[in-house]
Amino acid sequence: MKTSTISQSAYSTFIDHVEAQQVNHVVIKPSRLEYSLKDEFGAQKFYTKAEQNRADLIKVLTTNQVTYTISAQNSEDTASLIAMLLSTGVLVGAFAWLTKLAGAGAGGGIGGIGLGKSKARVYEQGKTGVKFADVAGVAEAKQELQEVVDFLQNGAKYKQIGAKIPKGVLLVGAPGTGKTLLAKAVAGEAGVPFLSMSASEFVEVYVGVGASRVRDLFAQAKRQAPCIIFIDELDAIGKSRGNNPNGGNDEREQTLNQLLTEMDGFEGNEGVILIAATNRPEILDPALRRPGRFDRQVLVDRPDKKGRIEILQVHSQKVILGEDVDLTLIAGQTSGFAGADLANLVNEAALMAARNNRQAVLMADFSEAMERIIAGLEKRSRILTDTERKTVAYHEVGHALVGALMPGGSKVTKISIVPRGLGALGYTLQMPEEDRFLMLEDELRGQIATLLGGRAAEEVVFKKVSTGASDDIQKATELAEKAITQYGMSKDLGPIAFAKENSQFLNNSTSRRSVGGEVATKIDRLVKNNIDQAHQMARKILELNRELLESTTQILLDREVLDGAQLTQILDQAKAPEGMQEWLLPQ
Repeated sequence: MKTSTISQSAYSTFIDHVEAQQVNHVVIKPSRLEYSLKDEFGAQKFYTKAEQNRADLIKVLTTNQVTYTISAQNSEDTASLIAMLLSTGVLVGAFAWLTKLAGAGAGGGIGGIGLGKSKARVYEQGKTGVKFADVAGVAEAKQELQEVVDFLQNGAKYKQIGAKIPKGVLLVGAPGTGKTLLAKAVAGEAGVPFLSMSASEFVEVYVGVGASRVRDLFAQAKRQAPCIIFIDELDAIGKSRGNNPNGGNDEREQTLNQLLTEMDGFEGNEGVILIAATNRPEILDPALRRPGRFDRQVLVDRPDKKGRIEILQVHSQKVILGEDVDLTLIAGQTSGFAGADLANLVNEAALMAARNNRQAVLMADFSEAMERIIAGLEKRSRILTDTERKTVAYHEVGHALVGALMPGGSKVTKISIVPRGLGALGYTLQMPEEDRFLMLEDELRGQIATLLGGRAAEEVVFKKVSTGASDDIQKATELAEKAITQYGMSKDLGPIAFAKENSQFLNNSTSRRSVGGEVATKIDRLVKNNIDQAHQMARKILELNRELLESTTQILLDREVLDGAQLTQILDQAKAPEGMQEWLLPQ
Protein backbone atom coordinates (compact mmCIF):
# COMPACT_ATOMS: atom_id res chain seq x y z
CA MET A 1 0.00 0.00 0.00
CA LYS A 2 1.44 3.33 -1.06
CA THR A 3 1.83 6.19 1.41
CA SER A 4 2.67 9.86 1.01
CA THR A 5 4.32 10.20 4.40
CA ILE A 6 8.09 10.36 4.69
CA SER A 7 9.96 8.68 7.51
CA GLN A 8 13.48 8.97 8.81
CA SER A 9 15.91 6.09 8.46
CA ALA A 10 19.52 5.45 9.33
CA TYR A 11 22.14 5.84 6.60
CA SER A 12 23.16 2.21 7.03
CA THR A 13 19.53 1.17 6.39
CA PHE A 14 19.56 3.28 3.22
CA ILE A 15 22.69 1.46 1.96
CA ASP A 16 21.07 -1.90 2.77
CA HIS A 17 17.99 -0.91 0.73
CA VAL A 18 20.21 0.16 -2.20
CA GLU A 19 22.29 -3.02 -2.22
CA ALA A 20 19.11 -5.12 -1.96
CA GLN A 21 17.80 -3.48 -5.15
CA GLN A 22 14.76 -2.15 -3.29
CA VAL A 23 15.24 1.60 -3.98
CA ASN A 24 13.30 3.17 -6.83
CA HIS A 25 14.75 6.71 -6.92
CA VAL A 26 17.03 8.97 -4.81
CA VAL A 27 16.95 12.76 -4.54
CA ILE A 28 20.32 14.14 -3.38
CA LYS A 29 19.93 17.41 -1.46
CA PRO A 30 22.59 19.55 0.24
CA SER A 31 21.62 18.54 3.75
CA ARG A 32 19.97 15.11 3.29
CA LEU A 33 18.94 12.28 1.00
CA GLU A 34 15.34 11.44 0.11
CA TYR A 35 14.48 8.08 -1.45
CA SER A 36 11.48 5.87 -2.18
CA LEU A 37 11.16 2.10 -2.32
CA LYS A 38 9.82 0.19 -5.29
CA ASP A 39 6.10 -0.63 -5.38
CA GLU A 40 6.68 -4.26 -4.58
CA PHE A 41 8.47 -3.21 -1.39
CA GLY A 42 5.70 -0.85 -0.23
CA ALA A 43 6.63 2.37 -2.08
CA GLN A 44 7.51 4.02 1.23
CA LYS A 45 9.43 7.30 1.33
CA PHE A 46 12.41 7.90 3.61
CA TYR A 47 15.01 10.54 4.30
CA THR A 48 18.41 10.24 5.87
CA LYS A 49 21.55 12.26 6.39
CA ALA A 50 24.42 11.59 3.95
CA GLU A 51 27.45 10.26 5.76
CA GLN A 52 29.86 10.01 2.78
CA ASN A 53 30.90 12.44 0.07
CA ARG A 54 28.76 12.86 -3.03
CA ALA A 55 31.19 11.18 -5.46
CA ASP A 56 31.28 7.94 -3.43
CA LEU A 57 27.49 8.04 -3.03
CA ILE A 58 26.90 8.40 -6.77
CA LYS A 59 29.30 5.48 -7.40
CA VAL A 60 27.27 3.27 -5.04
CA LEU A 61 23.99 4.28 -6.72
CA THR A 62 25.36 3.69 -10.23
CA THR A 63 26.76 0.29 -9.30
CA ASN A 64 23.33 -0.79 -8.01
CA GLN A 65 21.45 0.73 -10.99
CA VAL A 66 19.51 3.25 -8.87
CA THR A 67 18.32 6.41 -10.60
CA TYR A 68 18.96 9.74 -8.82
CA THR A 69 18.60 13.51 -9.19
CA ILE A 70 20.59 16.30 -7.57
CA SER A 71 18.60 19.18 -6.03
CA ALA A 72 20.36 22.54 -5.46
CA GLN A 73 18.05 23.57 -2.54
CA ASN A 74 15.69 21.75 -0.25
CA SER A 75 12.59 22.82 1.64
CA GLU A 76 14.60 23.38 4.83
CA ASP A 77 16.77 25.91 3.05
CA THR A 78 13.64 27.66 1.81
CA ALA A 79 12.22 27.70 5.33
CA SER A 80 15.52 29.04 6.68
CA LEU A 81 15.52 31.77 4.05
CA ILE A 82 11.93 32.74 4.88
CA ALA A 83 12.73 32.78 8.62
CA MET A 84 15.76 34.97 7.96
CA LEU A 85 13.71 37.40 5.90
CA LEU A 86 10.98 37.50 8.54
CA SER A 87 13.46 38.11 11.38
CA THR A 88 15.10 40.87 9.35
CA GLY A 89 11.70 42.43 8.84
CA VAL A 90 10.96 42.23 12.56
CA LEU A 91 14.25 43.95 13.39
CA VAL A 92 13.60 46.69 10.86
CA GLY A 93 10.08 47.13 12.22
CA ALA A 94 11.32 47.24 15.80
CA PHE A 95 13.92 49.83 14.87
CA ALA A 96 11.26 51.94 13.17
CA TRP A 97 8.97 51.58 16.21
CA LEU A 98 11.69 52.73 18.61
CA THR A 99 12.54 55.63 16.33
CA LYS A 100 8.90 56.65 16.26
CA LEU A 101 8.69 56.22 20.03
CA ALA A 102 11.64 58.52 20.70
CA GLY A 103 10.32 61.15 18.34
CA ALA A 104 6.72 60.99 19.47
CA GLY A 105 7.38 61.56 23.19
CA ALA A 106 6.98 65.32 23.34
CA GLY A 107 4.07 65.33 20.93
CA GLY A 108 1.96 62.81 22.77
CA GLY A 109 2.44 59.99 20.28
CA ILE A 110 3.41 57.69 23.10
CA GLY A 111 -0.06 57.85 24.49
CA GLY A 112 -1.32 56.38 21.22
CA ILE A 113 0.73 53.21 21.60
CA GLY A 114 0.12 52.68 25.33
CA LEU A 115 3.37 53.66 27.02
CA GLY A 116 2.12 57.15 27.77
CA LYS A 117 -1.01 55.93 29.52
CA SER A 118 -1.06 56.58 33.24
CA LYS A 119 -0.75 53.60 35.58
CA ALA A 120 -3.09 55.06 38.17
CA ARG A 121 -5.12 52.68 40.30
CA VAL A 122 -8.72 53.81 40.08
CA TYR A 123 -11.14 53.43 42.99
CA GLU A 124 -14.80 53.96 42.24
CA GLN A 125 -16.92 56.43 44.16
CA GLY A 126 -16.28 55.93 47.86
CA LYS A 127 -14.76 52.48 47.26
CA THR A 128 -11.35 53.14 48.85
CA GLY A 129 -12.50 51.21 51.91
CA VAL A 130 -11.28 53.92 54.29
CA LYS A 131 -13.24 56.55 56.23
CA PHE A 132 -12.12 59.23 58.66
CA ALA A 133 -13.20 56.90 61.48
CA ASP A 134 -10.41 54.53 60.39
CA VAL A 135 -7.77 57.26 60.78
CA ALA A 136 -6.78 58.11 64.35
CA GLY A 137 -4.15 60.25 66.04
CA VAL A 138 -4.10 63.06 63.47
CA ALA A 139 -7.07 65.19 64.50
CA GLU A 140 -5.64 68.48 63.16
CA ALA A 141 -4.84 66.99 59.76
CA LYS A 142 -8.34 65.48 59.50
CA GLN A 143 -9.88 68.84 60.31
CA GLU A 144 -7.86 70.50 57.52
CA LEU A 145 -9.03 67.91 55.03
CA GLN A 146 -12.69 68.16 56.06
CA GLU A 147 -12.95 71.31 53.89
CA VAL A 148 -11.86 69.31 50.85
CA VAL A 149 -14.54 66.73 51.55
CA ASP A 150 -17.17 69.41 52.10
CA PHE A 151 -16.27 71.12 48.82
CA LEU A 152 -16.55 67.89 46.85
CA GLN A 153 -19.93 67.19 48.43
CA ASN A 154 -21.31 70.74 48.57
CA GLY A 155 -19.36 72.74 45.99
CA ALA A 156 -22.28 75.08 45.25
CA LYS A 157 -22.08 76.99 48.55
CA TYR A 158 -18.38 77.74 48.00
CA LYS A 159 -18.99 78.98 44.44
CA GLN A 160 -21.94 81.08 45.59
CA ILE A 161 -19.82 83.06 48.03
CA GLY A 162 -16.89 83.28 45.63
CA ALA A 163 -14.51 81.00 47.50
CA LYS A 164 -12.13 78.69 45.70
CA ILE A 165 -11.14 75.33 47.09
CA PRO A 166 -7.38 74.65 47.15
CA LYS A 167 -6.21 73.05 43.90
CA GLY A 168 -3.68 70.94 45.71
CA VAL A 169 -3.06 69.66 49.22
CA LEU A 170 0.45 68.58 50.19
CA LEU A 171 0.67 66.12 53.07
CA VAL A 172 4.07 66.28 54.77
CA GLY A 173 5.33 64.20 57.66
CA ALA A 174 7.60 61.41 58.79
CA PRO A 175 7.26 57.91 57.28
CA GLY A 176 4.43 55.86 58.76
CA THR A 177 2.34 58.73 60.08
CA GLY A 178 -0.67 57.96 57.84
CA LYS A 179 -0.42 60.32 54.86
CA THR A 180 -1.63 57.78 52.31
CA LEU A 181 -4.37 56.59 54.63
CA LEU A 182 -5.62 60.17 55.04
CA ALA A 183 -5.84 60.66 51.27
CA LYS A 184 -7.89 57.48 50.89
CA ALA A 185 -10.14 58.61 53.74
CA VAL A 186 -10.84 61.91 51.96
CA ALA A 187 -12.00 60.07 48.85
CA GLY A 188 -13.98 57.58 50.91
CA GLU A 189 -15.80 60.34 52.81
CA ALA A 190 -16.46 62.46 49.74
CA GLY A 191 -17.72 59.53 47.69
CA VAL A 192 -15.80 60.53 44.56
CA PRO A 193 -13.44 58.58 42.28
CA PHE A 194 -9.90 58.26 43.60
CA LEU A 195 -6.92 57.91 41.27
CA SER A 196 -3.79 56.77 43.09
CA MET A 197 -0.28 56.70 41.61
CA SER A 198 3.29 56.73 42.89
CA ALA A 199 5.51 59.50 41.53
CA SER A 200 8.14 56.96 40.48
CA GLU A 201 5.61 55.38 38.07
CA PHE A 202 5.68 58.47 35.86
CA VAL A 203 9.34 58.14 34.90
CA GLU A 204 10.58 55.65 32.30
CA VAL A 205 13.76 55.26 30.29
CA TYR A 206 12.09 56.82 27.22
CA VAL A 207 12.07 60.59 27.05
CA GLY A 208 8.59 62.09 27.17
CA VAL A 209 6.77 59.14 28.73
CA GLY A 210 6.44 60.85 32.12
CA ALA A 211 4.94 64.02 30.67
CA SER A 212 2.54 61.98 28.58
CA ARG A 213 1.41 60.02 31.63
CA VAL A 214 0.78 63.23 33.56
CA ARG A 215 -1.43 64.51 30.71
CA ASP A 216 -3.29 61.22 30.55
CA LEU A 217 -3.80 61.13 34.32
CA PHE A 218 -5.36 64.58 34.44
CA ALA A 219 -7.45 63.90 31.33
CA GLN A 220 -8.77 60.76 32.99
CA ALA A 221 -9.55 62.71 36.19
CA LYS A 222 -11.38 65.49 34.30
CA ARG A 223 -13.67 62.93 32.70
CA GLN A 224 -14.64 61.68 36.17
CA ALA A 225 -14.79 65.07 37.96
CA PRO A 226 -15.36 65.73 40.77
CA CYS A 227 -12.36 63.54 41.44
CA ILE A 228 -9.25 63.20 43.63
CA ILE A 229 -5.77 62.47 42.30
CA PHE A 230 -3.29 61.15 44.84
CA ILE A 231 0.45 61.09 44.08
CA ASP A 232 2.58 59.33 46.68
CA GLU A 233 6.28 60.13 47.30
CA LEU A 234 6.06 63.34 45.27
CA ASP A 235 9.77 64.10 45.76
CA ALA A 236 10.60 61.43 43.14
CA ILE A 237 9.60 63.87 40.39
CA GLY A 238 9.22 67.15 42.31
CA LYS A 239 12.86 67.93 43.11
CA SER A 240 14.08 71.44 42.42
CA ARG A 241 14.99 71.98 38.78
CA GLY A 242 18.47 73.02 37.67
CA ASN A 243 20.28 70.40 39.74
CA ASN A 244 20.88 68.03 36.81
CA PRO A 245 24.64 67.31 36.79
CA ASN A 246 24.52 66.38 33.10
CA GLY A 247 22.94 69.67 32.10
CA GLY A 248 20.00 70.01 29.76
CA ASN A 249 16.40 69.13 30.47
CA ASP A 250 16.12 65.54 31.69
CA GLU A 251 13.07 63.31 31.84
CA ARG A 252 12.23 64.15 35.46
CA GLU A 253 12.23 67.87 34.72
CA GLN A 254 9.95 67.37 31.71
CA THR A 255 7.56 65.39 33.91
CA LEU A 256 7.65 68.11 36.57
CA ASN A 257 7.07 70.85 33.99
CA GLN A 258 4.02 69.02 32.68
CA LEU A 259 2.70 68.57 36.24
CA LEU A 260 3.12 72.30 36.91
CA THR A 261 1.22 73.12 33.71
CA GLU A 262 -1.63 70.72 34.51
CA MET A 263 -2.02 72.08 38.04
CA ASP A 264 -2.12 75.76 37.12
CA GLY A 265 -2.07 76.22 33.36
CA PHE A 266 -4.44 77.96 30.96
CA GLU A 267 -6.89 75.08 31.11
CA GLY A 268 -8.65 74.76 34.44
CA ASN A 269 -9.15 71.51 36.31
CA GLU A 270 -12.65 72.13 37.58
CA GLY A 271 -13.53 69.62 40.28
CA VAL A 272 -10.14 67.88 40.25
CA ILE A 273 -8.16 68.08 43.50
CA LEU A 274 -4.59 66.86 43.71
CA ILE A 275 -3.38 65.43 47.01
CA ALA A 276 0.30 64.52 47.27
CA ALA A 277 2.46 63.10 50.05
CA THR A 278 6.14 63.50 50.81
CA ASN A 279 8.54 63.23 53.72
CA ARG A 280 11.07 65.56 52.07
CA PRO A 281 9.25 68.87 51.46
CA GLU A 282 12.50 70.86 51.66
CA ILE A 283 13.75 69.52 48.29
CA LEU A 284 10.55 70.22 46.30
CA ASP A 285 10.66 72.81 43.53
CA PRO A 286 9.45 76.24 44.73
CA ALA A 287 7.09 76.50 41.73
CA LEU A 288 5.38 73.34 42.89
CA ARG A 289 4.83 74.55 46.45
CA ARG A 290 3.52 78.01 45.61
CA PRO A 291 -0.14 79.06 46.12
CA GLY A 292 -2.20 78.17 43.08
CA ARG A 293 -0.71 74.71 42.91
CA PHE A 294 -0.28 73.25 46.37
CA ASP A 295 -2.21 75.95 48.19
CA ARG A 296 -2.22 74.11 51.46
CA GLN A 297 0.38 72.09 53.31
CA VAL A 298 -0.92 69.76 56.01
CA LEU A 299 1.51 68.45 58.60
CA VAL A 300 0.84 64.82 59.50
CA ASP A 301 2.93 64.60 62.65
CA ARG A 302 3.73 61.79 65.04
CA PRO A 303 0.81 61.36 67.45
CA ASP A 304 0.79 62.55 71.04
CA LYS A 305 -0.29 60.29 73.90
CA LYS A 306 -4.01 60.84 73.27
CA GLY A 307 -3.50 60.12 69.57
CA ARG A 308 -1.53 56.97 70.33
CA ILE A 309 -4.37 55.70 72.53
CA GLU A 310 -6.82 56.23 69.65
CA ILE A 311 -4.51 54.48 67.17
CA LEU A 312 -4.03 51.51 69.50
CA GLN A 313 -7.81 51.26 69.91
CA VAL A 314 -8.29 51.20 66.13
CA HIS A 315 -5.66 48.51 65.51
CA SER A 316 -6.70 46.35 68.46
CA GLN A 317 -10.37 46.13 67.42
CA LYS A 318 -9.83 42.79 65.68
CA VAL A 319 -7.46 41.48 68.36
CA ILE A 320 -8.65 39.62 71.46
CA LEU A 321 -7.15 41.51 74.40
CA GLY A 322 -6.62 40.13 77.87
CA GLU A 323 -8.09 41.78 80.96
CA ASP A 324 -4.69 43.06 82.09
CA VAL A 325 -4.00 45.04 78.88
CA ASP A 326 -3.87 48.79 79.54
CA LEU A 327 -3.72 50.71 76.26
CA THR A 328 -3.19 53.99 78.15
CA LEU A 329 -0.05 52.59 79.78
CA ILE A 330 1.20 51.26 76.43
CA ALA A 331 0.59 54.66 74.83
CA GLY A 332 2.62 56.31 77.58
CA GLN A 333 5.54 53.96 76.91
CA THR A 334 5.59 54.49 73.14
CA SER A 335 6.46 58.17 72.87
CA GLY A 336 7.79 58.91 69.38
CA PHE A 337 6.03 55.96 67.73
CA ALA A 338 4.24 56.71 64.45
CA GLY A 339 0.95 55.11 63.46
CA ALA A 340 2.71 52.37 61.48
CA ASP A 341 4.93 51.60 64.47
CA LEU A 342 1.89 51.18 66.73
CA ALA A 343 0.15 48.95 64.18
CA ASN A 344 3.28 46.82 64.06
CA LEU A 345 3.39 46.70 67.88
CA VAL A 346 -0.18 45.37 68.10
CA ASN A 347 0.51 42.78 65.41
CA GLU A 348 3.77 41.64 67.04
CA ALA A 349 1.98 41.26 70.38
CA ALA A 350 -0.74 39.17 68.72
CA LEU A 351 1.89 36.98 67.04
CA MET A 352 3.61 36.55 70.40
CA ALA A 353 0.36 35.42 72.04
CA ALA A 354 -0.37 32.96 69.22
CA ARG A 355 3.18 31.58 69.46
CA ASN A 356 2.58 30.89 73.17
CA ASN A 357 -0.82 29.26 72.45
CA ARG A 358 -2.76 31.90 74.40
CA GLN A 359 -6.43 32.66 73.84
CA ALA A 360 -5.91 36.43 74.26
CA VAL A 361 -3.11 38.97 74.02
CA LEU A 362 -1.70 39.83 77.45
CA MET A 363 0.28 42.81 78.70
CA ALA A 364 3.37 40.60 78.78
CA ASP A 365 3.02 40.09 75.03
CA PHE A 366 2.95 43.85 74.47
CA SER A 367 6.03 44.30 76.67
CA GLU A 368 7.94 41.60 74.78
CA ALA A 369 6.83 43.02 71.42
CA MET A 370 7.97 46.49 72.45
CA GLU A 371 11.40 45.19 73.46
CA ARG A 372 11.65 43.28 70.21
CA ILE A 373 10.93 46.44 68.21
CA ILE A 374 13.28 48.65 70.26
CA ALA A 375 16.16 46.29 71.07
CA GLY A 376 15.77 43.47 68.53
CA LEU A 377 15.08 39.74 68.63
CA GLU A 378 16.12 37.83 71.75
CA LYS A 379 19.09 35.54 71.12
CA ARG A 380 19.46 33.11 74.02
CA SER A 381 21.46 30.80 71.76
CA ARG A 382 24.37 33.25 71.95
CA ILE A 383 26.43 31.82 74.81
CA LEU A 384 28.73 34.26 76.65
CA THR A 385 31.72 33.34 78.75
CA ASP A 386 31.67 34.09 82.50
CA THR A 387 33.94 37.08 81.99
CA GLU A 388 31.74 38.46 79.22
CA ARG A 389 28.55 37.98 81.30
CA LYS A 390 30.11 39.84 84.23
CA THR A 391 31.35 42.65 82.01
CA VAL A 392 27.93 43.05 80.38
CA ALA A 393 26.15 42.93 83.76
CA TYR A 394 28.35 45.62 85.35
CA HIS A 395 28.06 47.68 82.16
CA GLU A 396 24.24 47.66 82.12
CA VAL A 397 23.91 48.30 85.88
CA GLY A 398 26.28 51.24 85.42
CA HIS A 399 23.93 52.72 82.83
CA ALA A 400 20.95 52.21 85.15
CA LEU A 401 22.49 53.73 88.31
CA VAL A 402 23.75 56.84 86.50
CA GLY A 403 20.49 57.24 84.57
CA ALA A 404 18.42 56.98 87.76
CA LEU A 405 20.06 60.15 89.15
CA MET A 406 19.92 62.25 86.00
CA PRO A 407 17.15 64.81 85.30
CA GLY A 408 14.66 64.30 82.50
CA GLY A 409 11.44 62.56 81.69
CA SER A 410 12.85 59.06 81.12
CA LYS A 411 12.78 56.31 83.73
CA VAL A 412 14.87 53.12 83.80
CA THR A 413 12.29 50.34 83.57
CA LYS A 414 14.32 47.25 82.73
CA ILE A 415 17.87 45.85 82.75
CA SER A 416 18.72 42.70 80.82
CA ILE A 417 21.83 40.72 79.96
CA VAL A 418 20.03 38.52 77.44
CA PRO A 419 21.63 39.19 74.01
CA ARG A 420 19.34 40.88 71.50
CA GLY A 421 19.45 42.34 68.01
CA LEU A 422 22.45 42.37 65.71
CA GLY A 423 25.09 42.90 68.37
CA ALA A 424 23.58 43.95 71.70
CA LEU A 425 24.80 41.66 74.48
CA GLY A 426 22.56 43.41 76.99
CA TYR A 427 20.48 46.55 77.29
CA THR A 428 19.04 49.08 79.71
CA LEU A 429 15.53 50.19 78.80
CA GLN A 430 14.54 53.79 79.56
CA MET A 431 10.94 54.75 78.87
CA PRO A 432 9.60 58.34 78.87
CA GLU A 433 7.00 59.09 81.51
CA GLU A 434 5.34 61.73 79.34
CA ASP A 435 5.61 63.29 75.90
CA ARG A 436 8.55 65.66 75.63
CA PHE A 437 9.25 68.03 72.76
CA LEU A 438 12.27 69.86 74.18
CA MET A 439 15.43 68.75 75.94
CA LEU A 440 16.92 71.15 78.48
CA GLU A 441 20.65 71.66 78.83
CA ASP A 442 20.96 69.79 82.12
CA GLU A 443 18.96 66.88 80.69
CA LEU A 444 21.29 66.72 77.71
CA ARG A 445 24.34 66.60 80.00
CA GLY A 446 22.66 63.90 82.06
CA GLN A 447 21.92 61.84 78.95
CA ILE A 448 25.59 61.97 77.93
CA ALA A 449 26.62 60.83 81.41
CA THR A 450 24.08 57.97 81.28
CA LEU A 451 25.48 56.81 77.94
CA LEU A 452 28.97 56.74 79.43
CA GLY A 453 27.82 55.00 82.62
CA GLY A 454 28.53 51.53 81.21
CA ARG A 455 32.08 52.42 80.23
CA ALA A 456 32.64 54.04 83.65
CA ALA A 457 31.41 50.88 85.44
CA GLU A 458 33.95 48.75 83.56
CA GLU A 459 36.74 51.14 84.58
CA VAL A 460 35.65 51.21 88.24
CA VAL A 461 35.33 47.43 88.58
CA PHE A 462 37.86 45.92 86.17
CA LYS A 463 40.33 48.83 85.83
CA LYS A 464 40.16 48.25 82.08
CA VAL A 465 37.54 48.66 79.35
CA SER A 466 35.99 46.46 76.67
CA THR A 467 34.67 47.09 73.17
CA GLY A 468 31.08 46.92 74.42
CA ALA A 469 30.79 50.70 74.84
CA SER A 470 31.44 51.57 71.18
CA ASP A 471 27.80 52.40 70.37
CA ASP A 472 27.40 54.38 73.61
CA ILE A 473 30.51 56.44 72.81
CA GLN A 474 29.24 57.12 69.29
CA LYS A 475 25.86 58.38 70.55
CA ALA A 476 27.43 60.43 73.37
CA THR A 477 29.86 62.11 70.95
CA GLU A 478 27.08 62.96 68.50
CA LEU A 479 24.95 64.43 71.29
CA ALA A 480 27.85 66.47 72.68
CA GLU A 481 28.66 67.80 69.21
CA LYS A 482 25.03 68.72 68.52
CA ALA A 483 24.95 70.65 71.81
CA ILE A 484 27.75 72.87 70.50
CA THR A 485 27.16 73.04 66.74
CA GLN A 486 23.37 72.78 66.47
CA TYR A 487 21.80 73.82 69.78
CA GLY A 488 24.21 76.66 70.61
CA MET A 489 24.82 75.43 74.19
CA SER A 490 28.26 77.00 74.53
CA LYS A 491 29.20 80.30 76.16
CA ASP A 492 32.46 80.44 74.20
CA LEU A 493 30.90 80.11 70.74
CA GLY A 494 27.43 81.42 71.52
CA PRO A 495 24.13 80.71 69.73
CA ILE A 496 25.65 80.09 66.30
CA ALA A 497 24.70 77.11 64.12
CA PHE A 498 27.82 75.32 62.89
CA ALA A 499 25.84 72.32 61.61
CA LYS A 500 23.02 71.88 59.10
CA GLU A 501 20.32 69.24 59.19
CA ASN A 502 19.76 67.34 55.95
CA SER A 503 16.10 66.44 56.39
CA GLN A 504 13.22 67.57 58.56
CA PHE A 505 11.54 64.17 58.88
CA LEU A 506 14.03 61.44 57.98
CA ASN A 507 16.39 61.79 60.99
CA ASN A 508 19.42 62.16 58.75
CA SER A 509 22.74 62.91 60.40
CA THR A 510 23.87 66.52 60.44
CA SER A 511 26.96 67.83 58.71
CA ARG A 512 29.20 70.72 59.69
CA ARG A 513 29.21 73.94 57.77
CA SER A 514 32.47 75.25 56.36
CA VAL A 515 34.29 76.88 59.28
CA GLY A 516 37.78 78.17 59.85
CA GLY A 517 40.49 76.05 61.40
CA GLU A 518 40.45 77.97 64.67
CA VAL A 519 36.69 77.54 65.10
CA ALA A 520 36.86 73.83 64.21
CA THR A 521 39.60 73.33 66.80
CA LYS A 522 37.54 75.13 69.44
CA ILE A 523 34.47 73.00 68.63
CA ASP A 524 36.47 69.80 68.99
CA ARG A 525 37.94 71.02 72.29
CA LEU A 526 34.51 71.90 73.72
CA VAL A 527 33.05 68.55 72.63
CA LYS A 528 35.94 66.73 74.34
CA ASN A 529 35.50 68.79 77.51
CA ASN A 530 31.79 67.94 77.67
CA ILE A 531 32.50 64.24 77.15
CA ASP A 532 35.29 64.21 79.75
CA GLN A 533 33.17 65.98 82.38
CA ALA A 534 30.22 63.62 81.83
CA HIS A 535 32.55 60.64 82.02
CA GLN A 536 34.09 61.82 85.29
CA MET A 537 30.65 62.45 86.81
CA ALA A 538 29.55 58.92 85.84
CA ARG A 539 32.63 57.51 87.58
CA LYS A 540 31.97 59.55 90.72
CA ILE A 541 28.40 58.26 90.92
CA LEU A 542 29.49 54.63 90.57
CA GLU A 543 32.38 54.94 93.01
CA LEU A 544 30.03 56.45 95.60
CA ASN A 545 27.48 53.67 94.98
CA ARG A 546 30.03 50.84 94.62
CA GLU A 547 28.23 48.51 97.05
CA LEU A 548 24.91 49.03 95.28
CA LEU A 549 26.66 48.42 91.95
CA GLU A 550 28.06 45.08 93.19
CA SER A 551 24.85 43.83 94.81
CA THR A 552 22.67 44.79 91.86
CA THR A 553 25.06 43.13 89.42
CA GLN A 554 24.96 39.86 91.39
CA ILE A 555 21.14 39.88 91.30
CA LEU A 556 21.21 40.56 87.57
CA LEU A 557 23.69 37.72 86.95
CA ASP A 558 21.38 35.33 88.80
CA ARG A 559 18.11 36.48 87.20
CA GLU A 560 19.34 37.87 83.83
CA VAL A 561 16.48 40.42 83.88
CA LEU A 562 15.58 43.12 86.41
CA ASP A 563 12.39 45.14 86.15
CA GLY A 564 9.28 46.20 87.99
CA ALA A 565 9.09 47.09 91.68
CA GLN A 566 12.36 45.38 92.58
CA LEU A 567 14.31 47.50 90.08
CA THR A 568 12.60 50.67 91.27
CA GLN A 569 13.46 49.86 94.88
CA ILE A 570 17.12 49.30 93.98
CA LEU A 571 17.49 52.48 91.92
CA ASP A 572 15.85 54.59 94.64
CA GLN A 573 18.86 53.78 96.85
CA ALA A 574 21.34 55.47 94.50
CA LYS A 575 23.07 58.54 96.00
CA ALA A 576 24.18 61.63 94.14
CA PRO A 577 27.80 62.79 94.65
CA GLU A 578 28.74 66.29 95.71
CA GLY A 579 28.98 68.74 92.87
CA MET A 580 26.56 66.91 90.57
CA GLN A 581 23.90 69.63 90.65
CA GLU A 582 26.51 72.32 89.97
CA TRP A 583 27.84 70.30 87.03
CA LEU A 584 24.35 70.03 85.53
CA LEU A 585 23.97 73.82 85.49
CA PRO A 586 24.88 75.79 82.31
CA GLN A 587 28.63 76.27 82.01
